[in-house]
Amino acid sequence: MNIYSVKFSEDVGSFFRSPVREIFKRVDLNSIYSFAGGYPSAETFPLEDIRATMSEVIDKYGGKAFQYGATQGVPELREAVASRYGVPVERVQITSSSQQGIDVCTRVLVNPGDVILTSNPSYLGALQSFRSYRADIRGIAHNDDLDAFRDGYENVIAQVKAEGKTVKFLYMIPDFQNPSGESLTLEERKMLVSLARKHDFLIVEDSPYRELRYEGSHIQTMYSLDPDRVIHLGSFSKIFAPGFRLGWALAHPDILDKIYVCKQSLDLCPPIFDQYVAAEFLSSGQLDANLQKSIALYKGKRDLLLSLLEEHMPDGVRWTHPEGGLFLFLTLPEGFDSVRFYDTALDAGVAYVAGEFFHPDGSGKNTMRLNFSFMSPERIREGIKLLAELLSNAIC
Repeated sequence: MNIYSVKFSEDVGSFFRSPVREIFKRVDLNSIYSFAGGYPSAETFPLEDIRATMSEVIDKYGGKAFQYGATQGVPELREAVASRYGVPVERVQITSSSQQGIDVCTRVLVNPGDVILTSNPSYLGALQSFRSYRADIRGIAHNDDLDAFRDGYENVIAQVKAEGKTVKFLYMIPDFQNPSGESLTLEERKMLVSLARKHDFLIVEDSPYRELRYEGSHIQTMYSLDPDRVIHLGSFSKIFAPGFRLGWALAHPDILDKIYVCKQSLDLCPPIFDQYVAAEFLSSGQLDANLQKSIALYKGKRDLLLSLLEEHMPDGVRWTHPEGGLFLFLTLPEGFDSVRFYDTALDAGVAYVAGEFFHPDGSGKNTMRLNFSFMSPERIREGIKLLAELLSNAIC
């Protein structure tokens, strides 16, 4: 018996390991064809611009850039984010990554047993956070029929109330969802906001991929539809550099006040030097210039992946067509188990993430998530050919 097992808190039993992180422990991503992680391409990191901006920050702020700072974030970055997204600065809280935003929202809103509604499938990192606080997660599958989609939520909410439980919030990635790559229409966003008002719960809108759109028109955020009921989470990880570990939350000041106090016990403040660099990069226009290059790069990779799937995948395999973001979702024939198949694929040199891990109810065994941002076009081409060959042998 583990001698420490009696020392751990009750919460530890609710933790579960990320299968994506376990992959990183097992193999060097550069040695295989990795469609597994959500890593941006290193080509999108503007190294020389960052180097110059870092020097400018040191010249401008001196030792202040390396000191402790305000828990809410440095004023320069909060003001830059507020200006970019058209919100009052008092509605901006800087976070140490958008993952922290998910976690602190859960921490300040949810008691053990409280219900969190989400999509089915949903983002794995959010499910990890929700479970660590012993939330009751209810996933609702998407339905293209708006009335049926609404009924799905109404039925689950009615069941929750019959059980004497409380829905605390709905967690949703409305733009280029992780893992599916799909987006909600404006009508679907309005419907969910209307449900939140009707049944008096909040919405946590997670939008790390929103600015990575490759086709179609931008759709209003859920936050813009009801800024007092929606907490909007953003991230610099996919549009700048993940190593800075910076994100932000937009919300009513009363909610941000509780997040502010919560963060004092977590990290005191987000990384100060990183914030000043991000503020300079954002306010100077360099972020937008680099973002356009990133969008062009990722669009090419997405288009390549879609064409390769069309060319090589065996009959019976379907996939989503994301208008942006970093992922798409494969659905394989019924009876296929992508968890069981995983070691076969990894032993052959190709990695993906099994779709079951993204489903709160444990369904989705015949699905898998593929990332297209990380590898070069040539390695995407070789990797898809290999994965399609392995799948053809397994399905036939």
